[in-house]
Amino acid sequence: MIEIKNLNKKYDQLVVLDDVNLTIKDGAVTALIGPNGAGKSTLLGVVSRLLSQDSGEVFINGIEQKKIKPVDYAKMIAILKQTNQINVNLTVRELVTFGRWPHSKGNLSKIDEEKIDEAIKFMRLKEIENKSINHLSGGQKQRAYIAMIVAQDTKYVLLDEPLNNLDMKYAVDMMLILQNLVKKLGKTVIIVLHDINIAATFADHIVAMKDGKIIKEGSPDEIMDKKTLDYVYDHEFCIAGVNGKKYCIYYQEEEKKVLI
Repeated sequence: MIEIKNLNKKYDQLVVLDDVNLTIKDGAVTALIGPNGAGKSTLLGVVSRLLSQDSGEVFINGIEQKKIKPVDYAKMIAILKQTNQINVNLTVRELVTFGRWPHSKGNLSKIDEEKIDEAIKFMRLKEIENKSINHLSGGQKQRAYIAMIVAQDTKYVLLDEPLNNLDMKYAVDMMLILQNLVKKLGKTVIIVLHDINIAATFADHIVAMKDGKIIKEGSPDEIMDKKTLDYVYDHEFCIAGVNGKKYCIYYQEEEKKVLI
């Protein structure tokens, strides 16, 4: 379990995290939603230790974050950032191998090779494992990067907008894979999403943020609430029910028409 207590961070006078308190439950997909500048990516950065907080604490399974050695932390939490450009010409398998670095330090063991094979198979990349990542489609490349995270074999997987630049087919495919990370491999996934309806469809828990604060958290049914979303996004929403789930219809109140 990840516990975030009284977390604060600012850049100069800009507050990006404002007394954030949150508990991430194990064995679930938790989606962070909110407008640009809400603090979603910064929160992931602090939890992953890529960023330092000004005050507050993060606890991993009851242990204070700062008391865990970096090498041990890398075996507990993996993060995939928004931009993952590697200029070196690597094959898919070579990229996935980097995920084992916290365990192998470059000297791959039999167990490391097995974990790499499992990650490649899980992400359905076996047929292209020897192909250069520079020659992959956007969806294939993103699966390769997530395979690297799977090979790292951490309990917690943090993903910052992994659906960027993916078409609908690949986005849905990616979310199904992430659900399987939880269901089949026992991972806990925390993901930043821009598409509210994707969050409503695939997440178990949603955290809505605005101006560095958590406005509301709960099940998709609880968060897909007009009053909540209108406030979070400063936009007029219409919530519709489809097959037992709630979804957003984006429209302008004054014109009563769907935005295209």
